[in-house]
Amino acid sequence: MHRYILKRLLMLIPVIIGVSFLVFFIMALSPGNPARTILGESAPIEAVEALEEELGLNDPIIQRYANYMLDLVQGDMGESYKSGRPVFGEVMSRFPATMQLAAGGMIFAIMLSIPIGIISATKQYSVLDGASMIFALLGVAIPNFWLGLMLIIVFSLNLGWLPSGGMGGWQNFILPVITLGTGCMANITRTTRSSMLEVIRQDYIRTAKAKGVKQKIVIGKHALNNALIPVVTVIGLQFGALLGGAVLTETVFSWPGVGSFLINSIKAKDTPAVMGCVIIFSICFSIVNLLVDILYAYIDPRIKSQYS
Repeated sequence: MHRYILKRLLMLIPVIIGVSFLVFFIMALSPGNPARTILGESAPIEAVEALEEELGLNDPIIQRYANYMLDLVQGDMGESYKSGRPVFGEVMSRFPATMQLAAGGMIFAIMLSIPIGIISATKQYSVLDGASMIFALLGVAIPNFWLGLMLIIVFSLNLGWLPSGGMGGWQNFILPVITLGTGCMANITRTTRSSMLEVIRQDYIRTAKAKGVKQKIVIGKHALNNALIPVVTVIGLQFGALLGGAVLTETVFSWPGVGSFLINSIKAKDTPAVMGCVIIFSICFSIVNLLVDILYAYIDPRIKSQYS
């Protein structure tokens, strides 16, 4: 197990290189001049050229990328073009807010999706099954930003029950968490239902029922345990989707997290800040997938025996 964990951690290196390479070249080739953005449209051309030389923007793209990666290896993500402060500090100061939002969305999704998926599978083709599947399809189809705007209009502007944005008390979490977790909940519900349907048709489930084991024990102990592997896989993948969805959700709700910082950095063509955000997201996503793989061993003893 330890060798497998070390191997997966080492695989972070090519992931970071690949992601950083793509993002750096996209930012470099996109229209706009960071020096002009920093100094303003009315700045003289001499000042813009001097700042370009200071920031190294006149160097070839490959050289700039190599210099950035050399600094990154030493733990330096550079300084933000916009604020002039270290990128790592800027990102980490906002990271807890993003993680709180992502964790809240995931908890909301898991608490609702797994019970709905189990009930939908055990009562296949019933009215409840049809309603849950319609809800799941709507959750997948509705964009996060549209759902967030609709929730703000209904619960903030019309009813006045909840704040429309910002980070404060627990009331501020409700609308962003629902917005972020709805799409994730829909995917987990569909996976739970399909996985449970496959398991409850197995011979050992019929044998347990024939022996008089209670329905709750058959479903909760025997069926659910064997249906969890696909569900846990989707949960791990959906965490990455939550981080990506947090970019739009934070913008809609004025949430002071990494997502809103990333959007503002893209608008300003602040390449070091964008690179820092994307790299942190990539590391988090890879670590979560590693934790999911480790969790497999505790869910299914057959997988644990392979590691041993």
